[in-house]
Amino acid sequence: MSPLLFRARRAVVDGAERAVSVRVAEGRITAVQAFDADAAGAEVVAIADDEVLLPGLVDTHVHVNDPGRAEWEGFPTATRAAAAGGITTILDMPLNSIPPTVDLAALRVKQRAARGRAHVDVGFWGGAVPGNVPDLAALHEAGVFGFKCFLLDSGVAEFGHLSSGELAEHLRRTAELDALLIAHAEDGEIVEPAPHGRDYAGFLASRPRSAEDSAIAAVIAAAAATGARAHIVHLSSSDALPLVVAAKADGIRLTVETCPHYLTFASEEVPDGATQFKCCPPIREADNREALWQALREGVIDVVVSDHSPCTPELKRLDNGDFGEAWGGVSSVQLGLPAVWTGAVERGIGLPEVVSWMASGPARLVGLRHKGTIAPGFDADFAVFAPDELFDVDARRLHHRNPVTPYHGRKLRGVVRSTWLRGTPVAGDPRGVLLERGTA
Repeated sequence: MSPLLFRARRAVVDGAERAVSVRVAEGRITAVQAFDADAAGAEVVAIADDEVLLPGLVDTHVHVNDPGRAEWEGFPTATRAAAAGGITTILDMPLNSIPPTVDLAALRVKQRAARGRAHVDVGFWGGAVPGNVPDLAALHEAGVFGFKCFLLDSGVAEFGHLSSGELAEHLRRTAELDALLIAHAEDGEIVEPAPHGRDYAGFLASRPRSAEDSAIAAVIAAAAATGARAHIVHLSSSDALPLVVAAKADGIRLTVETCPHYLTFASEEVPDGATQFKCCPPIREADNREALWQALREGVIDVVVSDHSPCTPELKRLDNGDFGEAWGGVSSVQLGLPAVWTGAVERGIGLPEVVSWMASGPARLVGLRHKGTIAPGFDADFAVFAPDELFDVDARRLHHRNPVTPYHGRKLRGVVRSTWLRGTPVAGDPRGVLLERGTA
């Protein structure tokens, strides 16, 4: 592989946009220099004047569902979609595949399913389920990036949820391992069964903000008692933000993510029967959305990741629009960057902030030491992004397996024109590698 010099009048480097030349050799960034630096024998990759060179994004919340439910999604399609959206690293969730990644044998099955079939780099979460505390150490030593748990029914029978006592037991063990536990935080005693019918308001009422608030408070209390590291996935309720602020001020090791769909959509705008919008926790009101944006700007919410959770069109019940019957999950891995960037522009937020939420922040969260930043020593993972180009989303042209997404027909700003993985364009045969915590 010959050395490369990426010459960009606009690049996000050191938390700011500036003109640079980025030198690459053997898949790593070796230097960040002045825009007019001598190429000195390197092949020049010229970034167009209407493009910005970004670090490859890191999406730490993707449900690939492979093996076992590969008709919902699979490594070839999920990672091709990720690459088309400027994402060069994903972490695969431990559930919806069969077997779920709750012990070492299941992790090996998952790795075999992914090896040689991924277009971007892939790491894995382990699962925290009733009875598997003895399995956590082996999974941790094998390189999973942490452990995912549910505090209510996960929706699939093979991935059980933790009681309050089991949550404390798992946190005590992850604290001993200094591993990260990530929690789907909704209180099952407050959540009600989704009512049947086409009315989105009824579904929203069945999963109120208080269900998230209660479960997040329980995670915070358990993390405080055990000294463990805890992370709240897909925060939807803005009412929980004061709890997060107080926990961080008290020194509790807590981090929080939200997702593009919570930052883009509002419940008042969801049409009746539009089950492609159904996710858990749900898309809430416009005022709630604006509070999430403000929390991002203030650093209360740490990162933005997709929670790409696809299924077949039949499971979405697009035929009858019944929110009670439809699978809950948003398919969006390819669209996260333009969705967030569209909202950021509307609110006067720049690309450096978006990069911190979607690239460098997620990489730091999970300990990916060579990802998410344009700096010497980091992997030469890049997204070449045209921030002013507009496009209308057509679900049929997206790369994930099933053409269903709530973004269909929506106009977004920003087009990923190319994605580079370790100094090579992502195209053709899959070149992604499997990552382990502590080595990537």
